[in-house]
Amino acid sequence: MMKQVLVLLTVLFSATFSYAQSGSVKGRLIDGENGEGVFGASVLVVGTTKGAISDFDGNFKVDGLSGDVTIRITYLGYATIEIERNVTGEVDLGELTLEPTSIGLDQIEVVASVAVDRKTPVASSSIKALEIAERASNQEFPELLKSTPGVYATKAGGGFGDAQTRIRGFNSENVAVLINGVPVNDMENGRVYWSNWAGLTDVTSQMQVQRGLGASKVAVPSIGGTINVLTKTTDTEKGGNIAYSFGNNGYQKTSFALSTGLSETGWAVSLSGAKTSGDGYVDGTWFEGYNYFFNVTKQINDSHILSLTGFGAPQKHGQRQNRTTIENWQNAPNPLTFNYDYGIYQGEIKSVEDNFYHKPQFSLNHYWTINERSELSTVAYASIGTGGGGGNLGFNNFNAPRIAGQYSPIDFDALVAMNEENVDGSASVALRASRNDHKWYGVLSTYSNELNDNLTLLVGADLRWYKGIHFQEITDLLGAEYYIDNSDVNNPNNAVRTGDKYGYYNDGVVNWTGAFGQLEYSKDDLSLFFSGAVSNTGYKRIDYFTYTPDQQESETLNFIGFQTKGGANYNLDARQNIFANIGYFEKAPIFDNAFVNFSNDVNEDAVNEKIFSVELGYGYRTTNFNVNVNLYRTQWIDRAFLRSLQGSNGEDFTANLTGVNAIHQGAEVEFSYKPSGALLFKGMISMGDWQWENDLENVQVFDQDQNLIEEFDLKIAGLKVGDAAQTTAALTGEYRLLPEFKISVDFNYYANLYASFDPLSRRGDVGSAAAPQAWKVPEWTTFDLRLKYDFKIGDFDASLFGNVNNVFDTEYIADANDGANHDAATAVVWYAQGRTWTGGIRLNF
Repeated sequence: MMKQVLVLLTVLFSATFSYAQSGSVKGRLIDGENGEGVFGASVLVVGTTKGAISDFDGNFKVDGLSGDVTIRITYLGYATIEIERNVTGEVDLGELTLEPTSIGLDQIEVVASVAVDRKTPVASSSIKALEIAERASNQEFPELLKSTPGVYATKAGGGFGDAQTRIRGFNSENVAVLINGVPVNDMENGRVYWSNWAGLTDVTSQMQVQRGLGASKVAVPSIGGTINVLTKTTDTEKGGNIAYSFGNNGYQKTSFALSTGLSETGWAVSLSGAKTSGDGYVDGTWFEGYNYFFNVTKQINDSHILSLTGFGAPQKHGQRQNRTTIENWQNAPNPLTFNYDYGIYQGEIKSVEDNFYHKPQFSLNHYWTINERSELSTVAYASIGTGGGGGNLGFNNFNAPRIAGQYSPIDFDALVAMNEENVDGSASVALRASRNDHKWYGVLSTYSNELNDNLTLLVGADLRWYKGIHFQEITDLLGAEYYIDNSDVNNPNNAVRTGDKYGYYNDGVVNWTGAFGQLEYSKDDLSLFFSGAVSNTGYKRIDYFTYTPDQQESETLNFIGFQTKGGANYNLDARQNIFANIGYFEKAPIFDNAFVNFSNDVNEDAVNEKIFSVELGYGYRTTNFNVNVNLYRTQWIDRAFLRSLQGSNGEDFTANLTGVNAIHQGAEVEFSYKPSGALLFKGMISMGDWQWENDLENVQVFDQDQNLIEEFDLKIAGLKVGDAAQTTAALTGEYRLLPEFKISVDFNYYANLYASFDPLSRRGDVGSAAAPQAWKVPEWTTFDLRLKYDFKIGDFDASLFGNVNNVFDTEYIADANDGANHDAATAVVWYAQGRTWTGGIRLNF
C-alpha cells in the first residue's frame, strides 16, 4: 500500500509550473457581511489560463501579466467582480468587497446562531457550498463531515440515506440538527433520519458543526454538538445551473437550479430539483429519490422582508438491516455487498427491509428591521411526514427459503407457495411496514436589540406541536387473501388486507413551549455571552388497539427542562485567540422512557437527564497557517434506561434504571496550511476518552404487586462507550495544477472503535466481578480522490468533476455490536463499502 500512497502523493504535489514575471496583480478580498478575509475565491484572468485562489486572509496575487487584462473574481454565493487594468508592473487593487447575492442570509444566520470565528467561544468547523458540491459525489450528507474533529459518520447498512452520525461519542438522539435555525430532531426520540433530507447537499449554502454545547439559543439536545445547516435563499442575481453525474452500480443524478434575480418590484424566486437513482453498492439496496427546493422572497421595503421556503426529498430504497458475524460475511461470495434482507420474486428484486418517506418542510420567514439597533426575525413552519420501513411477518430473513443456498437471495416464490397451501386463503407469511407518519407545526421568533455599542440582548420564543402516528400495515400478502390479527382489542380476529393496520396503532403527542434569552458583550478584543433557555415538554399517548375507546388516551406527562451556558473569547493579538465555555442543562427523557413498556402507563420514575460541559480552546492564524486546539469534558448524568427483562418464570418485567452516568472528554486539533497559492493542506486529530462512569449496585426489579423479581449489580464503570471511533485523524491535500484544474486527496484514520453494547448486558450477580470490556474493532485508513476541471462552453462556465472514495478498496468494519464473548468471533458487524466512484458535468448559466 505504501507504494500506492507514494505514487498518489507524488502525482498530487510534484507538478509545478511558472510564469514570466513581467507584471502582476494583487489584492485582498473582504466578506461584505462580516469584514473578514474570503478564503478560496477564484481569481481568473479572462481569456487566459492564469489565475489564483485567495488565501486565509483573502489575499491573492497573479503573476506573469502585461498589457490590458480583465480580472474576474468569483465565489459561490457572492456577486462576481470584474476589473479591467493595464499592467506594466505590480498593480495593487487594494481591498475588494464581495457582497452576498442571497436575500435574508444574514438574518437567517442570526436565527440559526451561526458561530463567528475569533468571536463566538465555541469549537466549530464549517463547510461552504463550493466544498459540499465538490465532495458530495455519491456520499451521504453526514459523510461530508467525516474529516471534522470529533465526528464519526458511517453508511450503517449501506442503504440510500441510512447514514449515521455521532459527535464526541454521542449518537443522533443527542446531536442537535437545525435547518435554518429550525430543529429537526424527532420530537419523540430525538433521532435524525438522514433519508428525509437526502437532497440537502444540493441546496445547502453552509453547514457548520458546533461541537459541545454550541451557540444555539434554543433548547436543543446538543450534548455532543450541533449540526447547523443553512439552505440557499433567493439569489439577487439571475442565473442557474444544470448538472448530470453517474457512478458505480448504476448511480445517476440529474439536477437543475434557477433564480430569477431580484426584480425592480422587490420579488425574487429560486427553484431547484433533482432525481437520483441506482442499484446500490450493497446487493438489494436499489434507490430512487427526488428533491425539490423553492424560495419566494418579497423585499417589501428597507424594513421588511418576507420569504417563503419549501423543500423535500421523497425517496424509497432497499435496506440492509441485519448484521451478522465476521465469519458469516467472509463466507459470503462478496463480504462487502452481501445482504440477507432482499430476494427475488418472479424474476425481479424484492426487498424485505426497505424504506419509503417524504417529509417536506415549509417555512414563512418575516424579517423586520425595527430601527438601527433592533430587529425581529420570525419563522412559522410546518412539516408533514409520511412513510416508514418494511419488514417480515411470519418468517425470519436468516432462515427464509433461498434460491440457491445460504448466500443467495430469498426465494419469494417459495414463500408464496407456503401461503398457497392454506386452503382458507389466509397468510402464513407476508410483508409489512412500520409507519411513522407525523404532523409538526412551530413558531420560532427572535428579537435582537443593541443596547449600546458593546452590549446586545436577544430574546425569543420557541413553540412546537407534534403528533406522531405509529402503526403497522400489510404491504404484500404474498399471494394470500388476508392475514388474521388479534392485536386490536376492539376488533379481535380481524381479517387484515393489504394497506390495513395491524399489530399496533398509537399516537404520540408532544407539546413544547420554550423561551430563551442571551446577552452578548463585545469590545475591542473581548467577546462574552451568557444565555439561558427554559422549556416545558408535554407527552401524551393515545393507543387505539390496546385499550377500549374510553381508556385510549393517557394523562399528559410534563417535564420542565432548562439550559444555561456562557463563554468568553479573547483575541490576544491579530493572530491568537483563546476561548472558554461552560454549560449545564436538563432535558426531558425521550417519549418511550416516559411510558412503561409501550403502554399508557406513566413511568413515575422518569427524570430529566442532566448534562454538564466545559471546554477550552486556542486559535492561531497567519496568512498561510491556521490551527485550532480544543479540550473538552462532558458529564452525562442520570441517563435514562427503561428496558424489558424476563424473569425466571418467563414473565416479562420492566427495569427502570436511573443514576447511570458517563464521561466524554478529549482533545481536538484542526489545522490548515497553504504553502503556496496552488497548494493547500487541511487536517485534524481527535482523541477521545469516552466511558461509563459508575456501577449500579443492588438494582431491584419488582412486578406490579411490588414483589421482588430480580436483584443484580450493573458493572459498567470504566467500560468504553461504543459505536464511535474515539481516535480519528484526517489530512487533505489540494493542488491546482492549473487555475482551472484541481486535484485533491483525503486521508482518514480511525482507531479505538469499541463495539456497541446495552449497559444492561453487563448485569451480574450481586458482588460479582467487573464486567468485561467490549470488543475493539481493528483500526483502519482510507483514501479518497477528487478531480475538478473548470472550462468554458461559449459564454457559460462549466465544470467536469470526478470522485473516487476508498481508492485502495480497503476492507474494514465500520459498525459493530458486542457479542456474548466480547470478541471478534461473537460480534455482529457491518462492513463498510469498498471503492466507489462518480463523475459528471455542471453547466452554469
